[in-house]
Amino acid sequence: MSKAGRAAAAYRAYQDVSRPGSPGLMTRVKALPRMIAGALRGEYHDLGKTKLALMGLGILYIVSPIDAIPDFLPLIGVTDDLGVFVWLMTSLLGESGRYVDWEHRKAHGEVL
Repeated sequence: MSKAGRAAAAYRAYQDVSRPGSPGLMTRVKALPRMIAGALRGEYHDLGKTKLALMGLGILYIVSPIDAIPDFLPLIGVTDDLGVFVWLMTSLLGESGRYVDWEHRKAHGEVL
């Protein structure tokens, strides 16, 4: 993803979090463990196991010492980690917002 693409994704995530009536940032963060558990148990079908696995791989890539581009290269070495981080955060924030909405609909009997 290019710099412009990462910036656009981050801005869209910010707009989604700050939209009136949308779940706030802390609500989304607190929903992450419930969302992951629900997806693993098969209760929450909107987050597939493939996407969940990709998110897990993204976390492993960020924390692992092995990189596609070594971090000791100035600026370039951190760019790949930043790209994965931005993708991961926008995916998690977007998905957790949809999960909170799903929980709300489920509590009101709109979801089977």
